Amino acid sequence: MISGTTRLIAHLGYPTEAFKAPLIYNPYFDECGIDAVVVPMGCRAQDFPAFLKLVFKLSNILGALITMPHKVTTVGLLDEVSTNAQVAGSCNAVKLDQDGRLVGDMFDGEGFVRGMLRKGQRVEGAAALVVGAGGVGSAIAASLAGAGVGRIAIYDNNAATADGLRQRLTRHYPALETVVGSTDPAGYDIVVNATPLGMQKGDPLPIDIARLAATTYVGEVVMKEEMTPLLLAARERGCAFQVGTDMLFEQIPAYLEFFGLPSTTADHLRKVARIGFPQ
Repeated sequence: MISGTTRLIAHLGYPTEAFKAPLIYNPYFDECGIDAVVVPMGCRAQDFPAFLKLVFKLSNILGALITMPHKVTTVGLLDEVSTNAQVAGSCNAVKLDQDGRLVGDMFDGEGFVRGMLRKGQRVEGAAALVVGAGGVGSAIAASLAGAGVGRIAIYDNNAATADGLRQRLTRHYPALETVVGSTDPAGYDIVVNATPLGMQKGDPLPIDIARLAATTYVGEVVMKEEMTPLLLAARERGCAFQVGTDMLFEQIPAYLEFFGLPSTTADHLRKVARIGFPQ
């Protein structure tokens, strides 16, 4: 029930038809008696810089979730952004601090890393290969670096994109060994597919599966189906793995903490969510 005391979390993006966040957050808020609501707000790119400032003039605004096409633009509109957002070059959460300053963070990668840790995967000191250096790949690389990996290799079809991420990682984590490599997974403890490969039937695998060791932890970001061709192949080789929706549900507790709301677990959110993502 929305009342005059309800605090708003604006979900900013365009178009809004595919937004899933309200169907996860709002059932949780309702179940726990939290007087807050996530509201989709369709905002076109040309209107976004002005609208972001205006929405935070609302007296009952709690924060904003930022999605496409605004994640990159948001970074330059804020008073402060986290290291994760700086490395990723994008931002997906904004709030006002106690001084009225707009501060932002990036939680895509945080969700991915939390999922790994919850499954018992060692991150600190590990060697990781991230295939895909776009928005989600950059966010995952940023959070892996923040979690203490010892080495990150980055691959992207666009060499300039991969090198840009490498430079940002080096700037913020000078002690981290960071290279622009290939899709060869041999020698890595963690391998992440952060590309769209697996979305369409017949897509090639993002890595050379024959070079994948059984001890490698394989992570996926594609959510179209729970077991993508990559994960099926990784399971066949005996690898531990993480499905795409884990990143989505694992990051929401981090968002709740960012907004100062009571947090929960990814498993609880999966139970109350009113969406048809694979379980």
